[in-house]
Amino acid sequence: MFDPATTGTAAASDTAAADAPVRVSVIDGHVHLVEFVQSKVLDEANITGIGAKVDELIDASEKPRLLLDFEAVEHLSSAALGMLINANNRIREKNGQLRLCNIRRQIMEVFTITKLDTLFKIFPDRPSARESFDKHRSA
Repeated sequence: MFDPATTGTAAASDTAAADAPVRVSVIDGHVHLVEFVQSKVLDEANITGIGAKVDELIDASEKPRLLLDFEAVEHLSSAALGMLINANNRIREKNGQLRLCNIRRQIMEVFTITKLDTLFKIFPDRPSARESFDKHRSA
């Protein structure tokens, strides 16, 4: 599927089996885009698999740059928040960058109540999140 937002120097290195909870591609030649493709992908049953995929991406790079796109996500469990915190900590340990985008209002309220909105770099949409990586590319 063609998506102009993920083109550029992108080459889809995909794990996207038809039933996979996430789709992974490379955008701008240096950022792994992780798209949650199911609305309830963040329930308890999928957390382990998603966390393993995110860990794999972190381990594969000396300085990981991940953009997690929540556009399709309608529900977020506390286990998912734990997975995100763990990923953020691991990425920071490697001086990498994690960005979140397209978080629905009701899920954003959870981030705000738990003050996780101060921990994560959250952007309203994918273009603004992508731009934030470019600003820090040489840093």
